[in-house]
Order: sequence, then C-alpha cells, then structure tokens
Amino acid sequence: MSSGEPLLFSLASHQDSSKPPRPPPTQSNSLNCLCTNSSFSSSTYEDCEPGFSRFSNGEVFTSFGELNRDESDLSQVTGRFHSADSHFFQSFRVECPPEEKPTHRVNWSVMDRPVGDSAIEIPITSNRQDKPNKSQHIRHKSGLLEDPFSSEYEPRLVYINDPRRTNDKYEFTGNEIRTSKYTFITFLPKNLFIQFHRLAYLYFLVIAALNQLPPLAVFGRTASLFPLLFVLVVTAIKDGYEDWRRHRSDRKENNREALVFQSGEFRMKKWKNICVGEVVKIDADETIPCDIVLLGTSDPNGIAYIQTMNLDGESNLKTRYARQELICMVTENLYSGLIRCEQPNRNIYEFTAAMEFNGHRVSLGQSNIVLRGCQLKNTEWMIGVVVYAGQETKAMLNSTASPSKSSNLESYMNRETLWLSLFLFVICAVVAAGMGIWLINHTDQLDTLPYYRKKYFGHDDGKDFKYYGLGMEIFFSFLSSVIIFQIMIPISLYITMELVRLGQSYFMIGDRHMYDANSNSRFQCRSLNINEDLGQIRYVFSDKTGTLTENKMEFRKASIFGKDYGESLQDVGAPLHEITSSGPLTRQSSCKSEISIDSELARLLQRDLVGEERIAAHEFFLTLAACNTVIPVPLDDPFGGHSEAQSIEYQGESPDEQALVTAASAYGYRLVERTTGHLAIDVHGERTRLDVIGLHEFDSVRKRMSVVVRFPNNRVKVLVKGADNSMLSILDPDTGNEVNNLLQSKIREATESHLTNYSSQGLRTLVLGSRDLNEIEFKEWQEQYEEASTSIHDRTAKLRQAASLIECDLTLLGATGIEDKLQEGVPEAIESLRQAGIKVWVLTGDKQETAISIGLSCRLLTQEMQQIIINGTSESECRRLLSEAKERFLIKSGDEIRRNGSMKGAYDPKMAHVNGDSPGSGAAPLALIIDGTSLVYILDKDLESELLFELATSCKVVLCCRVAPLQKAGIVDLIKSRTCDMTLAIGDGANDVSMIQMADVGVGICGQEGRQAVMASDFAMGQFRFLKRLLLVHGHWNYQRVGYLVLYNFYRNAVFVLMLFWYILYTAYSATSALTDWSSVFYSLIYTSLPTIVVGILDKDLSHKTLLHYPKLYQAGHRHESYNFQLFWITMLDTLWQSLVIFYVPYFTFSNTCIDIWSLGSLWTLAVVILVNVHLAMDTRRWVFITHVAIWGSIVITFVSMVLIDSIPVFPNYGTIYNIGTSLTYWISILLIIILGILPRFLGKVIYQMLWPSDIQIAREAEILRKIIPKQRDTRP
Repeated sequence: MSSGEPLLFSLASHQDSSKPPRPPPTQSNSLNCLCTNSSFSSSTYEDCEPGFSRFSNGEVFTSFGELNRDESDLSQVTGRFHSADSHFFQSFRVECPPEEKPTHRVNWSVMDRPVGDSAIEIPITSNRQDKPNKSQHIRHKSGLLEDPFSSEYEPRLVYINDPRRTNDKYEFTGNEIRTSKYTFITFLPKNLFIQFHRLAYLYFLVIAALNQLPPLAVFGRTASLFPLLFVLVVTAIKDGYEDWRRHRSDRKENNREALVFQSGEFRMKKWKNICVGEVVKIDADETIPCDIVLLGTSDPNGIAYIQTMNLDGESNLKTRYARQELICMVTENLYSGLIRCEQPNRNIYEFTAAMEFNGHRVSLGQSNIVLRGCQLKNTEWMIGVVVYAGQETKAMLNSTASPSKSSNLESYMNRETLWLSLFLFVICAVVAAGMGIWLINHTDQLDTLPYYRKKYFGHDDGKDFKYYGLGMEIFFSFLSSVIIFQIMIPISLYITMELVRLGQSYFMIGDRHMYDANSNSRFQCRSLNINEDLGQIRYVFSDKTGTLTENKMEFRKASIFGKDYGESLQDVGAPLHEITSSGPLTRQSSCKSEISIDSELARLLQRDLVGEERIAAHEFFLTLAACNTVIPVPLDDPFGGHSEAQSIEYQGESPDEQALVTAASAYGYRLVERTTGHLAIDVHGERTRLDVIGLHEFDSVRKRMSVVVRFPNNRVKVLVKGADNSMLSILDPDTGNEVNNLLQSKIREATESHLTNYSSQGLRTLVLGSRDLNEIEFKEWQEQYEEASTSIHDRTAKLRQAASLIECDLTLLGATGIEDKLQEGVPEAIESLRQAGIKVWVLTGDKQETAISIGLSCRLLTQEMQQIIINGTSESECRRLLSEAKERFLIKSGDEIRRNGSMKGAYDPKMAHVNGDSPGSGAAPLALIIDGTSLVYILDKDLESELLFELATSCKVVLCCRVAPLQKAGIVDLIKSRTCDMTLAIGDGANDVSMIQMADVGVGICGQEGRQAVMASDFAMGQFRFLKRLLLVHGHWNYQRVGYLVLYNFYRNAVFVLMLFWYILYTAYSATSALTDWSSVFYSLIYTSLPTIVVGILDKDLSHKTLLHYPKLYQAGHRHESYNFQLFWITMLDTLWQSLVIFYVPYFTFSNTCIDIWSLGSLWTLAVVILVNVHLAMDTRRWVFITHVAIWGSIVITFVSMVLIDSIPVFPNYGTIYNIGTSLTYWISILLIIILGILPRFLGKVIYQMLWPSDIQIAREAEILRKIIPKQRDTRP
C-alpha cells in the first residue's frame, strides 16, 4: 500500500531521538502579525534582541505585533491588533489621539471560533468580557500615559524565580484577595449608595423627602420615613453581617501558608505575600494559592492530577502536565527563564503562553497551568511559577455575577405600570384642579378654615391665614396627592417578586424528581429572574450528543480496507472484554465498559503482519491508540508507577476518544503510557514507543485532529481522525500507481457506503487517515508549528494554518461507528413537549443520516412526516431550495406568520392536497432537515434568513446537522428576533454556550463534557427528561403564580388609593386622609404583604400528576391566560367597583350620625384589609396550613395593630377602636362591604366557569371528582 512499511517496532530497535533545539526567532518572523497594508515598510526596521524589531525612527515592535512608542508625535499608525471581541487580529488605523473603538457585527456564518471558548457572549458588543476592571489594571511605575494597545494586548513578562525583576516595569497585584465590599469607614455611605441604586428606594426617598416639606406634610414625618428606614436598616444589617463573614473568610484565606523557593530552599510563606514570578511547591491534597505554570511534579513524566471542585464545581480529576523540557529545572533546583503569557482574563478553559530558557522556547497551554482554588490529588508534589496572583487570578475574575435576564411577564408588567402612572397623574390632576376651583369659589372663607389658619407668607396685611397663591396651592395639592396615592405605583412589587421567585427556586431545587443519581446532581436555579418564563416556552433548541444521548460511547463498527466489521447492534453473541475507563478527566470511581469483539477482525489481528489487509488493520488500530489526548493511568499505583501486568484506567475529556482507545486496547493495541513528549503502545505484548513531535487538537473549523509521531527508525508519520466531510476531502487522489489508485478508489467507495449505513443506525462516525512525511515536508511543518505554538496572540489560527500543511493527501485507513445511546425518558419527554405545543429543534454537529436516525429513535421524527432536506452548496442553490419548498407546501409569508403568531403555523394543510403533497384526506406534518453548509449561506443574508424562518416555523420538527457553535446561536436568534415567542436552549458542552446565552432561557446539562454549559446557563439539571417536569409542572405553576401575583398587587394597591380618592372629593379636594398615618404605612408593609408572598410561592392550580398526564394544559401559558392586557383592565374595573363599595357603604350607613373622621377611617382600614384578603382567598387554589395562617392571620394582625395604635394617648385617634368597635352597625357595615364588594367577581367567575370553562378548570374539576369518588366508595356499607 501507499502508506508504506508496517508501523511495528520493538523496544530493541528503538532509538532515542531528542527534538532538535528550536531556532531563535528570525527577523522575518518577528513581524509575522503585522498586516500587509502597514504604513511601515520592511526596510524601516533594524535587528535588535530576539523577539523584537526596531524601526529606524526608534520605535520597537514586539514579536507579538505591539507598538512601543518612544515618540508620541506620530499622526497615524497602521497595523493589526487583537480585537476585543474575538481571538483574531483586526486591522487598525489610529489617528492620535485615538477616540473611538471599532464596532462589530455578528456574523453567524463564522465557524472558526474555538470550541472551548466559554467566554462567548451573545450578542457581541464592543466591550471586552475578560478585560480586568479598573482596580485590576496593572500600574505602570513610570506614571506615563500607556498606549491603548500595548497596555492591553502586550504579553505579560514573568521572570521565573525573580519577582523583583518581574515587577520592575509593572507592579502586579499581590496575592492578597479581598471579597468584602466595605470597611468600617466606608460601610454606611457605600451601603446606602448601593441600596439606592434600586428604583424602589429612590421612589420612596423622594416621597419621604416631599413629605418633610411643611406645605406638603401629609403624614407625620416619622411615619413617612418609617417604611424606607425600616428597609434600609434591615438590609444594612444583613449586608453588614455578610460582609463581616467575608472579612473573616478573607483573613483566613490570606494567612494560609505555602512553600516558596527562597535563598536556595523552599520556605513557608503566607499566601498574601506571594508575588508573581515566585516558585511555589504544592504537596498532595493542598490547595493552589495562585495561578501557576507547572515546572515539574513527583511523576517522572510531569503529570499532576487536579480537582477543580472549587473552581467549576466538577468533582472529576483533571490532568495537568509539566513540559518535559522544564523538568530539569526541578531536578537541578535551578529555576530561571522568561514566560510570556496573555494578560489576566476570565476564561478558565484557555491559556496561551510561551517560555524561554537556556536558549530554548517552548509553548504553554491550558494543560500546563493550574488555577487558584484547585486541589492537588493523587500526586505527591508539584512545583510551579506564579503567573497570576490575587485579584488577577482566573478564579477571582470569575467571581463576578453574569448579566441577568429579565422575564417576558415583567416587560408586560412594566407596560401596565406606565398605565398606572398615567392614572396616578390623572387623579392627582383631578384633585389639584378641584382644589383650584374650590379656592376660587371660597377665597373669602379661607381664614375660617383650620386647614389654612396658620402664619400667612403673602403681602396682603388683611390676611392672617396660610395661603401661597392659587398657582402654588394647585401645585402643592398635586404633590400632596402624589404622596397620599404613592402606592398606586407598585414599586414594592419588584421586591415582592424577588422573594416569591426565591421561594419558588427553593422548591424547584428540592424537587426529588429532578435529582440525577448517576451524576449525583440536583437541579440548579442559577437565575432568579425568569422562573415564570418557564411556563411560556414555545421553542426548545436542543443539542444532541450528551443532551439527548448519554454521551457514553461504545465502539460497535469498523470499516477497514473496504470491509465492514462488527456485529449488528441487536446481536450480543460476541465475546465481551471489560476495559476500565472513566469520563472527562474524570471520576475517581472507574466504570467498566463492555466491548463487543468481532471474531473475524480479532483473528485477522492475530496473524503475522503480512499482506495489505493485515497491515491496514494494524495501522487502523495504531491510529486509534495514538491519535488522541487520552491519558492511561495505572489503577494500582496512584503516583504513576508502571508495570506490565497492572490494569489501566483511561481518562479523557472526549467520550469518543475514550471509546476508541478502549476498543483499540480490547483488540490488542493497548495505550500504556503518554507524556507530552512520547507515548507507548503495547501491541499484543510488544511495547512500542513513539515520539510525539506535535499535536493538532480537534476544533470546530477543521473538524479533525492529528498527531505527528516519530517511530524508532526515525520514520515520521501524521495520524489523523475526524468527521467524514472533513476527512474525505483531504484524501490523496493520486498515489502515483494506477493499480493502487483503483484499489484506493474501491476502498473509498466501500467506506462511504459503510459510513452511510452506520449513520442510518444512529452511530457516530469518524474517518481515519495517515500520511508519511518526508524530510522537507517535516521541516517546513515543524518550523511553522513551533512558531505558532509559541505565539501568544492568534495561536489557534496559526496552528490551524500549520496543520493544513500536513493534513492533506492522506491515505484512507478506515472508519469507525460508535453508539451513543439515548438517555432514559427522552422519547417520552419529547412527545410530552410536543403535546404541550412546544416545538423541539435539534441542533447537532453529527452528519445528516445520524441525526435523522436519532430523531426517529427519540420520536422527534415519525415515518409519516414529509422531510424537507436543504443541502445547498451555494447561496443561489440555498435560495432556490427554500423557495421551492415554500411554493410546494404553500407556506405563508413571514409578515403573516408574525401577525397571526408563529405557533399557529405558516403551513396551510387545507391547500396542501392541491399539489398532491398530502396523502389521503389530511396533510402530513413537515420536518425540515438542513446542514451547516447551507446555514453559512443563509443566516448571514436577510432574504435567505426570512425564507428559512417562513419554512422552519411551518414545520413540526427542525433538524440542523453539521452546525458550528455560533450557527446554533444564529438559529435561536432567527426565531427570537422575528417573533415574540419564548425560546429555550439546552446543551451540555462548550459548543452550546453561545446558544444557551442567546435563548430567553438557557438550560445546562451536567454531563460528560465539563461544566461550561452549566456555568453559562440559567438553570442546570442532570438529564434531558427533567425538562418535561421543569416546564410542564414548575413552569406552569410559576407562570400561574407570578401572573396572578402581579394582577393582585395592582388590585390591592389601586383599591386602597381609589378609596382615599373618593374621600378627598368630599373634603374640598384637600390632601387629607381619614386613615391614621401608621395605618397608611402598614397597609402594604405589614397588613397585606405576607399573604401575597405565601400564595405566590405555594399556590397550585393543579397537581403535578395532572400536569404531567395532560401536557396540553401547558398551553395556557401560550395563551397568556394568567396575565394579559384584558385581564388587567378587568381587574381595574373590579378594583373600581370595590373601592366604591368600601367608601359609599359607610358613607350612607353613617350619613345621619355624628361619627368622627377617625372612626370612619378605622372602619375603612379594617374593611379594605378584610376585603383584599377575602379576594385573595377566593382565588387561592391550594390551601395548606401556612396559607391559612398568612391570609387569616394578616386580618388578625391588622386588628391588633389598630388596637395598639388607638391605645397611644398622643395620637389624635386615641380610643377610636374602643368606641366604634362596640357598635353593631360598624361590624354590619364591614360585612356588607365584603359581600357587595366580592359579589360581582364571584358571580363572574361562576358564570364564566359554567359557560366557558378553561382546560385548567375542567382538569381541576376532574381532580376534585377523583378525590370525592374514592371517599364515597370508602363510606359504602
């Protein structure tokens, strides 16, 4: 075969070949990141020290493309700089001084963003997410103005074991951390400043301040200040206690000790005194004090095992490495060198740096750094150098909360609040106008009225009463009315909603039905602002691997040399091999993986290495064992010792790689050792050592990974595996031999046929290839690879470019089929969501056939569905396919869809039979299947995006295959930006982060691919099937509760305000109140607040069993049954009626009596509290003990408070309740108010439920009948 001689070499023939020293950077390389349109020509620079290029005018550019200006009189500079919004260089042209930053437009078709980038924020803005805040900026000792580019993007220089030189130019922050907010001096002003950031507090402050002015003093000064002071004091006490605990925690953390290399030995030093550049030693089970780059460990291969529980919540161990070239530092205790690393940022999953020492330069990445807060496990010790300390560590930079989302219902609530504000303005204007008219008609009587009998401030000596003039009196009347009617604006509702959402989250977290025993993970509520949005979801966008499937891979099929190996998925007769493996770097308790062995393939591998078929099988499994990042860990020696007989646990971040390595081991190709410089494979008992020269990890652009290895005979080979669409395009079309070309062509055809068959069975497929590298090819690649791997900026793109040199003209080795089983309960969950009126879209990186197979397995697709497949390779073709599908199925226009509501559907089934597209009498549902290549041409074009929107919203199911991470976000944005429908995205991996952040609700799965998705999500859980309960049960309950909570608070406040308004109309429009000051203050603070919160947390209209059994009940949220504009105005009309009843029943009852104003106010106070609580009780669906206590107890508390207030002699209402409370008329009036006030609402509810019962009402009646009938059966004789 063209692949060359067999790749099997014994240890005896092994020749140790060390890597040649890396050449120093050349002049041509020092400016490799400057753009071609730079205004500086190549002739303007001179040689200077390595890594820098000096221009003739005295300016120095670093090897990273940064400009260090010695002169500031340049009028213009051009070149390239690292964009704040991406990982790529952008062209710049700066006019001095620079004033503006570039703006960026999201390009959804871009697929070259790194998969592991967890810092993706959608939508992209011009502000850098990972940029340290002002307090975290390094301080330049010279005091000069820093260049805007050099200060932010030039690499950090860390001199190993030389902290003084490291901090000579830049004074880096120390390792002392401070999580507290306040000091003893700053607590009061800073805490008040923070509290008054809330609009509610500012509103109450303004009202209280107005009440302190003599002309506007409606309430007593103390009473008007009490609500605000109460909230401020309670909050300050809470904040002070929490900050005291943070101070105590900070002191404990900062005074911990670690071993630091000083004066030739390691000495104990407090954490807070550790500096950047110092060398630190960490012993087993100790916590890492700073972000450190590994220099060496107790393991001879430089491996350390880290637990990141404190950083990202993962209990699984992760592997970190010390570069082999650096281990000599530890053995010789000679620590020196220079590290160039990126500036501090929040991304805990990426690190870019390079180290220079002893004339060598080596690259450093995420696998070489250990972050603060992690713990060293299963390793005796490790030594590293500090690169980030204190507030600049990634753990501290990630301690800030992510931006919160606001709920859809809250936006509607804000709209109604504007209506209430307008209503408040109107009634205040009515009072002010009435006051003006009354003053005009009664000016000559003002000196006889107590209200005006005070000192006069005017110029007329004939007046001895208080009078500010008609205009000012009207103005003061308006402001006084605002003070009296202040609770019409339900500012306190926002605080109430926070408490209710907190209580709802407590019960969601404690739901035992959403606990996953496999991952030992409970439901997590990471956002408290959008609980009610869970009850209105119309679209669910789901990842496939790890979300719908278990992400526990099993090797099932292999295509080698054009032949299909592997038993069918139904057959279990093959012998089983137990291989110990574990998940993503990984759980300490290993899991056993049973591998089905194909007997024919096993016999082939036992034969001598003779013949093309045998050699092909050998190279196939050798590639499986070598082309990966899996780490073999001996189980019986936690500190890395090796023996031939011991069992091995395979640890890997990718379940696919883990399955492939496990399969290779089962077939006799056992990976037994891996370091950064070599790996060892036991091939049927004979150990082979391969030198690893370079590794190109998998990314979403190339969709493949490759490793360059040198065999003991100095033969260099690149081994590649990847997705079929990326691998088949880089195979060698011409081997130079016609016979061999024909053979390879047949093998390729057979392999492609096998791939199609595997995909139709729902298997995940990979293609393997290899290529021999000659000396010239190897040198060219090595030079570019070393330059790229040691680059600080744009390393990913440069490595990708280097990979393109060798990932071409490959020889096809074969293909694999890996089974990823569906999670338990996924088909049932999807079916329930569909019945609930929720559209489920699956966005996956798998090929089309695999996605369709999984879609059928999970009941997302059905056989009767008509599939619309969009596989365009150009913009015009995509447009044509979309247009043809739209015409064929009579799809409505996008404007009509948005006008009628997307969920009503754009597909007209009544007309479908005209074109013969619908079998029988009914129209078959549509399923859209589209690939990532088509999305490249569609998402970034307005016309094509509109066509896709029209087509996709017409389909019952949408499957997107081969999509990149940003394309997933683009699909979500397609719906979110064109409709008012609520969207939910759910995924488990880093490639789902952008999608999760784009959706209205993001859900992360605690799966096998790390916790990036969980950390970016609003809610997190262990299994996809829990989504059914989350939406249908908790989402329904939360929406019903919060919707009613908002309407009830509007009603509760408005009925109180209108009662006062009717009274003012009968008091010459004067800003007075019949209620005591304290009754007015306590009404919303004490009398009626607790029942609202309790019902908002505990009320349930239906049981969870009913909601799960009848998923269609969820559609009540889609119809906005619990909160809508119509309900708001109906509530306001009811409020108007009840306020009239509250005022006029006592007015007419006591019209011919001598009742005083305070007695009337006492009656109104008690009556309105009882009425609003009876109103709440009538709407409460679930009664528990605490509900009874809250509702009826608040009435008791109101009466007791009135008795206490009326018992204070200094108050004008002293003794009122004792006098009026003995009157039977008083209590009859209250009873009459309750009956008349609640009667219209009661009759309306009865009539509506009898004539137009809702689905929820019917289900409630069915629940009641189910409870009654068994009781009747039990009572029968």
